[in-house]
Amino acid sequence: MDLINNLSLGFGVAFTFQNLIYCFIGCLLGTLIGVLPGIGPVATIAMLLPATYALPPIAALIMLAGIYYGAQYGGSTTAILVNLPGESSSVVTVLDGYQMARQGRAGPALAAAGLGSFFAGCVGTLILAAFAAPLTELAFKFGPAEYFSLMILGLIGAVVLASGSLLKAISMIVLGLLMGLIGTDVNSGVARYSFDIPELTDGIGFVVIAMGVFGYGEIIMNLAKSEDEREVFTAKVTGLFPTAQDFKRMVPAVLRGTALGSVLGVLPGGGALLAAFAAYTLEKKTKINPGEVPFGKGNIRGVAAPEAANNAGAQTSFIPLLTLGIPPNAVMALMVGAMTIHNIQPGPQVMTSNPQLFWGLIASMWIGNAMLIILNLPLIGIWIKLLTVPYRFLFPAIVLFCAIGVYSTNNNTFDIWMVGAFGVIGYIFYKLGCEPAPLLLGFILGPMMEENLRRAMLLSRGDWSVFVTRPLSAGLLIAASLLLVIVLLPSVKKKREETFVED
Repeated sequence: MDLINNLSLGFGVAFTFQNLIYCFIGCLLGTLIGVLPGIGPVATIAMLLPATYALPPIAALIMLAGIYYGAQYGGSTTAILVNLPGESSSVVTVLDGYQMARQGRAGPALAAAGLGSFFAGCVGTLILAAFAAPLTELAFKFGPAEYFSLMILGLIGAVVLASGSLLKAISMIVLGLLMGLIGTDVNSGVARYSFDIPELTDGIGFVVIAMGVFGYGEIIMNLAKSEDEREVFTAKVTGLFPTAQDFKRMVPAVLRGTALGSVLGVLPGGGALLAAFAAYTLEKKTKINPGEVPFGKGNIRGVAAPEAANNAGAQTSFIPLLTLGIPPNAVMALMVGAMTIHNIQPGPQVMTSNPQLFWGLIASMWIGNAMLIILNLPLIGIWIKLLTVPYRFLFPAIVLFCAIGVYSTNNNTFDIWMVGAFGVIGYIFYKLGCEPAPLLLGFILGPMMEENLRRAMLLSRGDWSVFVTRPLSAGLLIAASLLLVIVLLPSVKKKREETFVED
């Protein structure tokens, strides 16, 4: 009964005219940035963070959440139509989706992606609503030692689930942790690692790093490619809905993708990207029926499963953020920033101290998923037109909006220079094959880890054994150690590398 009462409160909040408008704006922007390659949800949310100052907290978070799960929908459009994933989690959709488009079956491919995403998004939100309350009860048992151990587990999880080299992932997290130390020490008031630059005494702004590494970094990366590599799709999409045979094949794939994505979305560092890869790998291991097209040649299951998985993962990644205050990925780290802007402390107390925000955000996700079906299926023609915008017009607009956004945060021109510097650093990361998301997680979790470590040591009078004598803390540290040992086993390491290799 409690769940029904809470959801009715949430829908009461979400169905106000203002919140419906901001939910629609978020979904529209999310779809737009998903469709336009080279602009991800991280860069867009980072750009819009300063704009949320003027909005009520509930409306701001509903809009930012809409951008995140909207981008998962939009990313499939370019993946299918132009062989170009608009979003990183749509990388695997390219493999079969584009082949279907080439065979004149772009309509069924887009419909499979849209319907799979809608079902998975609704299920993911239901799981979020059902498990939020019990997890919040557990979170109240967490003290500083437990939070520190949980963050250790989160960082190791981010290393394990990051694509590419383990060494590079660890390096990025360590770099993020070190960057989090820049600024003034809270306890002593002494400036640390500021190199006598007055602007660094307050530390490096989170928005500055996010915009630089993800926004400017991706622009430099796209400009480095020749214009010929950016393909434009002009063919007319006909026959939107899949056939009965298509439905028969895609329904089990959507169910498998939803289940897998819902579980993997909760894990730190994984979320939508890992869920999509894992769902595609699972489908390839599932038996191919007689008359079915092989994977990589236009199999509808290769579109439906990863799209369902990345949307389920996008919804359930809100669970650790809203219940424990731990961001499992870069976008959720930005959501922490948005909550902080509005003086909301992320964590278990959000549900009790601000139930309208908590349940209103959850209810808005169902409304947002319905809006996205309307935006994505009938309006495909409009999204295709957007792909014809030349990049030479697109990138100056992104640069300008980033500069305006970062300047408006602190009214400081130094931040604009910093964004430019981080843009170059982001491009270097790309060239070196380093994934920047763990850097952002390290940067966000670093100061929180330090604070909880100091608090735990203060309460235990300097006794380090507090981390292993408290059962919850010890359990989390054992889980982190096991995760690290398992991933370093040669057989697992090899399998992990195979999973992340694009076929």
